[in-house]
Amino acid sequence: MTTNCPKQEIFNHDGLKIAWLDWGGDGECLFLLHPNGFCAGVYNPLAQQLRSTFRVVAVDLRGHGASELVTDEAMLGNDDMAADVLALADHLKIENFYLLGVSLGGGVSIEIAASAQERVRELMLIEAIAMPADSFSGSPIEEENFKSRGPHPLAVGARKRRVIWPDRQTVIESYGSRPPLNSLTDEALEGYVRWGFNDREDGQVELACNPETEAVIFDSNRHGPIESFNKLPLVKAPSSVLYGSESDLDPIWFEKQAEILGTKAEKIDGSHFFLFEDTERAIEIICSHFGKED
Repeated sequence: MTTNCPKQEIFNHDGLKIAWLDWGGDGECLFLLHPNGFCAGVYNPLAQQLRSTFRVVAVDLRGHGASELVTDEAMLGNDDMAADVLALADHLKIENFYLLGVSLGGGVSIEIAASAQERVRELMLIEAIAMPADSFSGSPIEEENFKSRGPHPLAVGARKRRVIWPDRQTVIESYGSRPPLNSLTDEALEGYVRWGFNDREDGQVELACNPETEAVIFDSNRHGPIESFNKLPLVKAPSSVLYGSESDLDPIWFEKQAEILGTKAEKIDGSHFFLFEDTERAIEIICSHFGKED
């Protein structure tokens, strides 16, 4: 695999600093949006190979990675993050682009494709967190937890996340030894830890995404999964919907997304993070769905 180091850049939008990684590359732009709590760097092994087909740009969603800290629920809606990405596209003078989002990034991608119909060439949703309000029965996220102001189970876990570590290698060894991150390729985990942690003056490293940011997004009633699901009828771009065979999430969410988008949900072997579990397979999936096969 080539090891072209991406450029990390920052611009201002909506009063916030928004960061992104740009691998360059040939062809039209592909924007990559990450899951909640992650950062653009998790895409590094994929981007290294995709740059032969696309210009690859991965965004640190607000509050994540090198983007500015945000913990205010009123500023962490999927629509806010979508506006950041569209402003970045304008900043880079990119009119049309391909768009791929995983988990939270999928929900944000729906917002982008719905509000900028003429700009998104094709859309790929991977376990996008977007669901109808009436489809919670039997799912791991019960309706009363999702809609109430009480703590979401994943928010509780996020708030317990360790923030300060001795060094990045210790983080890699810890995260790589237990679920869910032990399913990621070594390169994806290394990319997340490289760009998802900040160096401290005392020689230690600190988690870039404040646990409160991650928790607030899980807890939020501001503009989240239900609102993004309701935007699906506005999406006009050719779309793909994929989900993992071992995901904890209810497949009916993805089947309903696909039905509205006029496609069929595809089940792929792996977990919620299957895109980061096998790089070669992920490249094949992305290129085939975007019609970029050799």
